[in-house]
Amino acid sequence: MTSSPRPPRPHKRRIPAVVAALVTAAALSASAPAVAKAGPSAGSDTGAAGGKPTIVLVHGAFVDASSWNAVVGRLQSDGYRVMAPANPLRGLHADSAYIASVLRSVQGPIVLVGQSYGGAVITEAAAGNPNVKALVYVSAFMPDKGEVLGQLAAKFPGSELDPALVQVPFKNADGSTGTDLYVSPDKFRAVAAADLPQAATAVAAAAQRPISASAFTDKATAAAWRTIPSWAAVATNDKAIAPALERFQAKRAGSRTVEINSSHSVMISHSDAITDLIRDAARAQSPAPALAKTGLSTSGLVGAGASGVMLIAGAGLVVSSRKRSSRTQ
Repeated sequence: MTSSPRPPRPHKRRIPAVVAALVTAAALSASAPAVAKAGPSAGSDTGAAGGKPTIVLVHGAFVDASSWNAVVGRLQSDGYRVMAPANPLRGLHADSAYIASVLRSVQGPIVLVGQSYGGAVITEAAAGNPNVKALVYVSAFMPDKGEVLGQLAAKFPGSELDPALVQVPFKNADGSTGTDLYVSPDKFRAVAAADLPQAATAVAAAAQRPISASAFTDKATAAAWRTIPSWAAVATNDKAIAPALERFQAKRAGSRTVEINSSHSVMISHSDAITDLIRDAARAQSPAPALAKTGLSTSGLVGAGASGVMLIAGAGLVVSSRKRSSRTQ
């Protein structure tokens, strides 16, 4: 992995390209860790007290935080305190406000990670929080202030999500109505997770969490990547968000970027590579240790990729880590 320099019986009908890039990774269990602390064997330097940042992982549409399970375990083994809060999926502003409140509960430095629609959420949620030291975008949206996700998605071709979407009307407590969006179960795997086992993605398709279509007409009110260093992973076989859009956004933000030969569900199919990227961002924020007997200090730590088998939560399936292909953006 190489880094580049900084600087929604239900009725179905086509949805405009406004949502053509909002599917996220397959949710592969019904439960998700809210706050995960490293076990005793991971060391005592967890959280702000030990100098390591807290890693906050934000999922995208159609899933829950269990989509981060493989990454959470790896980061815990490294001694990081990890949080994977629930993203409400009720609209960009509501979701960003909620995640911002979670961030305010964290003491010390934070590395904030967003996948797919979660990338748009962290972009707004991090604004004005001095504890957020780094942003990591994983096959994600990275809107600028004033942009609408639908308009951003329309910049480049490549998404196959539009014809796969199903609309389900819902009624709010106040009597107003809205529309939830799901991915048609028979198209879920091809669009969102083509490099994961079919049995696992069938479970994920059945367990979808819908996202309100209103999320795609909200204008972003802030672009935290303009003031906070960012890292980005481009999934080169993404059929939900066009890879060309992912590249465009990362270049615009000056993100340190890697490209991975993966579906949209890159944090599951290539959890080692995504963990490495998050480690890089976290280590860039940590104080460098002094060299013994010299009084000098190192300029950084070299990240070593975590190895082993990825557990697909809830499906009871094991997926071998795919070989990742990356190149400098």
